[in-house]
Amino acid sequence: MKDKVIFATGNEGKMKEIRMLLGDVDVEVLSLKDAGISLDVEENGVSFGENALIKARACAFRTGMLALADDSGLEIDALNGEPGIYSARYMGEDTSYHIKNRSLVERLSGVPEEERTARFVCAIAAVEPDGTERLTEGIMEGRIGYEEKGVNGFGYDPIFYVPEYGITSGEMDAEQKNKASHRGKALKKMKDMLLAEGIWKSGR
Repeated sequence: MKDKVIFATGNEGKMKEIRMLLGDVDVEVLSLKDAGISLDVEENGVSFGENALIKARACAFRTGMLALADDSGLEIDALNGEPGIYSARYMGEDTSYHIKNRSLVERLSGVPEEERTARFVCAIAAVEPDGTERLTEGIMEGRIGYEEKGVNGFGYDPIFYVPEYGITSGEMDAEQKNKASHRGKALKKMKDMLLAEGIWKSGR
């Protein structure tokens, strides 16, 4: 029987990415929905890492399982790092990302190409029921585009242009994104750490 791990999210787009990235590990990845629980925690940390740990701790305590959680967001240099740790709550959590993306592009109106630098940051926390904690981080550098492009991914992906690939994150296929993305990098570090420590076993 496979080991189980719960990932503290209800975001199906995120879960699809996570399951692909952990496809070579002998572990069953459950979402909050799969586990039949809801998690209402106040993400009051001052960094992505603190917020990821807050969610993972609550999830591990609630389920008695190894829990993973991530906190990620978009930092735009010309906007003093906004929306940053408030990326999901920018303009309200229920506001569509089409509206959020349009707002950010409009706020950068007139900003020259070389000053449109931005990055996606992702912190991933793993918390065991005994309280043992691990934390990794991944970063993807890029620029903010001038309009939405691409229907892959979710969130701010369609306005995040990645010069290395010449396309937006929303235009990347799954293989490209898993290799380049902030979440892909952070999760790979966590996967390698848990495999090296014998917490997980390779499935291939």
